[in-house]
Amino acid sequence: MTDETTLVLFGASGDLASRLLLPALGQLLSTEPDRSVRLLGSSTEDWTDADLQRVVDTAFAAAKAESALDRIRVEYVRCDITDAAELAALLERAPDAAALYFAVPPAVTAKACEALNSEMLPPGVMLALEKPFGVDEESARALNERLARIVPENQVFRIDHFLGRSSILNLLGVRFANRRVEPIWSAEHIESVTLVYDEKLGLEGRAGYYDKAGALVDMIQSHLLQLLAVVAMDRPEALDEHDFREATTRVLRDVHVWGDDPVRSSRRARYTAGEIDGAARVDYLEEPGVDPARDTETLAEVDLEVRSDRWRGVPFTLRSGKAMGAKFAEVAVFFRPVEAIPRGFTGSAPGEVMRFTLGPDRMSIEMNVNGPGDPFELDRATLTAELGPGALQAYAEVLAGILDRDATLAVRGDAAEECWRIVAPVLEAWRRGEVPMQEYPAGSRGPADWPSKR
Repeated sequence: MTDETTLVLFGASGDLASRLLLPALGQLLSTEPDRSVRLLGSSTEDWTDADLQRVVDTAFAAAKAESALDRIRVEYVRCDITDAAELAALLERAPDAAALYFAVPPAVTAKACEALNSEMLPPGVMLALEKPFGVDEESARALNERLARIVPENQVFRIDHFLGRSSILNLLGVRFANRRVEPIWSAEHIESVTLVYDEKLGLEGRAGYYDKAGALVDMIQSHLLQLLAVVAMDRPEALDEHDFREATTRVLRDVHVWGDDPVRSSRRARYTAGEIDGAARVDYLEEPGVDPARDTETLAEVDLEVRSDRWRGVPFTLRSGKAMGAKFAEVAVFFRPVEAIPRGFTGSAPGEVMRFTLGPDRMSIEMNVNGPGDPFELDRATLTAELGPGALQAYAEVLAGILDRDATLAVRGDAAEECWRIVAPVLEAWRRGEVPMQEYPAGSRGPADWPSKR
C-alpha cells in the first residue's frame, strides 16, 4: 500500500509539463515505490482525462519510468485559473492537494494568485511557482505580499531547479565536510570565483520569453545568484528550510555590483550568424519572434562582490550565454598563490584552482607538483573525481520537496527580492546605453577580451 498525494498541475498541456515536469515525476515515482500521486491537470485546452494520460505515458516512457504508471492516477479539468469562480470549482475537486504547481507564464501566475484566497485552499497546501518572480524588486515584493495574504511563507515553493542539481549538493559536501577545505574557504586564501553557464542552444522557439528577458535576467538574476549564495554562505546549523535558506539569503543581502560601478563591472553581447556542430545558425536579430528594438543580449557577464568579513575584496564573476561553441558550466574557485617558494625550484607556482563542473558532474583540483623529469622544476597536475549524476534529476528533487512540503530547496521571498536589487544597477546602465552591445559569432566562445577565466 502507498499513500497517495494530490498534485494540481496548472498548465498541464504546456511544454514545461511534458518536457520536464512529468518525466521528472516519473523518475521520482520509479525511485520511490512507496509514493503514489493523483495528478489533477488543468489548462484552457479542451482535453479529456485520456488526452492527459497520453502525455503522461509519453513522459514516463522518456524517463524510462513505465513501471511507475500504476502509481499515478490522472484527471483533467479545463479551467481558466485567472477566473476566481472557475479556480474555486477546480480546487473543490482537490481537498487533499499537496501542491498547486503553476507551470504557466509568470503573468498568468500573478493573475491566478490575485484570484486565489486562503478559503479556497486545502490545509498545508504548497504553492509552487516558476521563475521569474516578478520583473523587478518592486513587483517581486508585491507578489510576495500577495502570497503572504494567502499562505505562510513556508508554504510557498519558488522554484529554482538549479538548487536541485546533484552538483550543487556535492559542492556543499566538499565545502563543509572536509578539514582541508572548510578552513580556507575565505578571502584570506581565495583570490576570485567564477560561475559560468554557457550553452550551445539558441532560442529554440522561446523568443516570446527570452527576447524580453535576455541572458542577465534569464540566468544570472536567478540561477547563478542562487549558486553564488551556496558557494559563499557561512556554515548553516542544518540543511533544512530555515537554516539553509537563512544562510543563502544572508549572503545575497551582502552582494553588490563590484565597486558600485555597473558600467565597468558588466559586459553584454549578442550572437551573429555562425555555425554550431556543423549546423548554420542565423543572426539573433533574424530569429523568429525577435524584436530588434528590445536590444536583447544573449551573453552577459557581471562582476560582483560579497561585502562581508569572509569575502571582502574577492570578485565573483557570473557569466551566461547562448549559441556558444561548447556547453560549459562550472564553478571555479581560484586560490591565492603561496607567498614564497624555496630557492632552487624553477617554473611558476600559480594558485590552485578547484572546479565543480555541472553536467557531467565532476570536481577537479589543479595544483603544483614536481615535474616528471627535473624534480626541481614545478609542473601542473589535475586531480579529478567523477561525482555522478545523482539519484534524481534536478526537477525530480524539486518535486520531492514540493510533495513533501519541504521548502529547503526553494527560494525564499526576500531572497527573490534581493536578486532583483543586485542586478538593478546593471539593467539600468544597459537601458541607458552606457554599456555597449558587443557581438560574437554563434559557435564561438564570445568576445575574446572578456575577463572571465576558463
